Amino acid sequence: SETRSPLPLLFRRRSSGQIIRNIATVSSSLLPAFGTVIDEGYLQLKKYVVAPYDHRYRMWQTFLVVLVVYSAWASIFELAFKKAATGTLSHIDLGVDAFFAVDIVLTFFVAYLDTTTYLLVDDHKKIATRYLTKPWFIMDVASTLPFQTIYSIFSSRMNHEEVFGFLNLLRLWRLRRVSQLFIRLEKDTRFSYFWTRYFKLVGVTLLAVHSAACIYFWLAYNHPLEDETWIGSEVNDFKHRSIWLSYTYSMYWSIVTLTTVGYGDLHAVNTGEKVFNMFYMLFNIGLTAYLIGNMTNLVVHSAVQTFAMRDSINDILRYANKNRLPENLKEQMLAHMQLKFKTAELKQEEVLEDLPKAIRSSISQHLFRNTVENAYLFKGVSEDLVTQLVSEMEAEYFPPKVEIILQNEIPTDFYVLISGAVDVMSYKNGTEQFLSTLGAGDLAGEIGVLFNIPQPFVVRTKRLSQVVRLSHQHFKQIMQPHSEDGKKIISNFTQYLKELKKDMLDELPFLTESLEEMDIQVNSLE
Repeated sequence: SETRSPLPLLFRRRSSGQIIRNIATVSSSLLPAFGTVIDEGYLQLKKYVVAPYDHRYRMWQTFLVVLVVYSAWASIFELAFKKAATGTLSHIDLGVDAFFAVDIVLTFFVAYLDTTTYLLVDDHKKIATRYLTKPWFIMDVASTLPFQTIYSIFSSRMNHEEVFGFLNLLRLWRLRRVSQLFIRLEKDTRFSYFWTRYFKLVGVTLLAVHSAACIYFWLAYNHPLEDETWIGSEVNDFKHRSIWLSYTYSMYWSIVTLTTVGYGDLHAVNTGEKVFNMFYMLFNIGLTAYLIGNMTNLVVHSAVQTFAMRDSINDILRYANKNRLPENLKEQMLAHMQLKFKTAELKQEEVLEDLPKAIRSSISQHLFRNTVENAYLFKGVSEDLVTQLVSEMEAEYFPPKVEIILQNEIPTDFYVLISGAVDVMSYKNGTEQFLSTLGAGDLAGEIGVLFNIPQPFVVRTKRLSQVVRLSHQHFKQIMQPHSEDGKKIISNFTQYLKELKKDMLDELPFLTESLEEMDIQVNSLE
């Protein structure tokens, strides 16, 4: 047991580090679909299997993104500027390829999300089969193999340099990692959505400018007459001049053309360059429309759902600061708000509200009926009662380390756990005492509801948990016409109370007398 603060139960404080870890768990977890019963082994992956949301794996992926940025720049640069491909950059390329080769091997040990069950698959054979049968594996290998180095090992002559330059363009396949990173950052509330999108647009623009500059120089370099090229007419003997001088000229032309300034000092000379100019300017029309459209969307409309969440969080912070709420309560409010928006896609409340009640009830039956039927309180009752109970239940998620039920609060609801785990505790004289742990299929809060007394225990989540909630009022209304089922529920409840641990019985001093009365009532009903 731990000694609690003299503040009321609702205002208990926790360390900021623990709170941050709890919220991080919510933001990075893979949420299963409602109604999916998860056993204890779900959170424990097999040996030598990495969870895709593990922070160490995320750091590794972020490091690879930095290497991807280099690969995207170098692969096109080395195609145009052949001297750079045989210098220092070639050694850097080998080092970068080695890291991606390690990632290919690591991928065989990374669990993946089954899109049908929304559960992680950690079976080594299934992971390997999935990766090998997808085009990702072939492209990952092709973009990692150093073709020029392999060729030089088996051949003393260095021919076909142009071919190897084009093969190096396969490294652009790695750009999908950058796209995945930006998708994740756009949903991460720790980063500004506006600036994340802004830097993404800047990155797209720089890649287009760099690619066009390198291709334009490649056209000039491979033209048989140097003087009849866009750069040869301005720079004498440019093939033997500094690489960076030529790259500066190329970037200057690309930027001037993209921005439609067109000074005319660098212009197309031969037919090939004119054709490329036409396609580049047509491409610039589309790119400009893309940039303007995205910036307009950011400034005017933005992401409605993301900004709605941020507005809600800001409202919570203002309310908490204005009323000087304790830090722990503020963090619990924030965690619940983030979880509400994170689970909106799974619950689809807006969709369900537009459906007829019969369809909504059928959905609830499909998701929760098995779990409710197996709960101790409802074992042996009629199917009609279970159907009515499930139809009135509401599904909810709760983040880790928050209270579902507070001690001595009014018994308005009781809960059936679908997945996750909760701790049952009590407080006496400022001391927190652990009593038991409840898992999937267990009930919480039913003692207070059935006895119609203030809740005798605190119920706190151990980890991310999904529950279904039934109100006290609805339960009473449903039970009124079901007298036989009422007898069975009383019998189940009485048996459950008799099997309670001594620590929990000590917290319920009235229970002995109540059990005797309930036994008499059950016997008289029989």
